[in-house]
Amino acid sequence: MKWLDYTLLTLAIIGCINWGLIGFFQFDLIKFLFGNMSWFSRIIYAIVGLSGIYLISFFGRVRSAME
Repeated sequence: MKWLDYTLLTLAIIGCINWGLIGFFQFDLIKFLFGNMSWFSRIIYAIVGLSGIYLISFFGRVRSAME
């Protein structure tokens, strides 16, 4: 299950970097690479969003591991 955590954490970090690029430079890397809301870019956005939702459970697991 650790591979899933690391994979989804990597996707969430990529999403965070993309949001940072949008915020600081008004540059959307996903849009640049895959087109403006093409089916592929929408899949990437959806997967990054789902990984973020899954990683909410990561907080509980980290906290219980520290106790």
